Amino acid sequence: MTDGFPSSVLFCCDHNAIRSPMAEGLMKKLYGRRAYVQSAGVRNDMEIDGFAVAVCSEMGVELSRHRSRSFAEMREWGDDLGQFDLIVALTPASQRQALELTSNAHVDVEYWPIMDPTGLAEGREAQLAAYRATRDQIHDRMVGRFGPPSAPASSGAAA
Repeated sequence: MTDGFPSSVLFCCDHNAIRSPMAEGLMKKLYGRRAYVQSAGVRNDMEIDGFAVAVCSEMGVELSRHRSRSFAEMREWGDDLGQFDLIVALTPASQRQALELTSNAHVDVEYWPIMDPTGLAEGREAQLAAYRATRDQIHDRMVGRFGPPSAPASSGAAA
């Protein structure tokens, strides 16, 4: 699956509260229903981050209803990571976990080193700028990997 467009993608990060929900929402926005898209974290100990919601909303991506979930929760609900064509890890910890959990499956795991915007700035505007930089980093990496957007501007939202 190193080339072409996957039919299913799982984005993962540490808490499923900032980077992976952003990626899930952006993928759905940019590519519509071309792929089944989900996100998860190593842990689900945080709610969706308000700054992530705000900066994605600027691009028409709705994240406010996102509910964080972990790899363990996915397994409990019967989701098999081996069913995804591609897992995109956005942090080193999520890459390690994804590789561990798919060691017996034929799944491509890619690592995209995406900056963590938390704690990078003080003050609301500076924090929003850091989150926008993370959002834009994900967007640019996604378009570089999957090609130009193919979905109508109104489609897609992370759930």
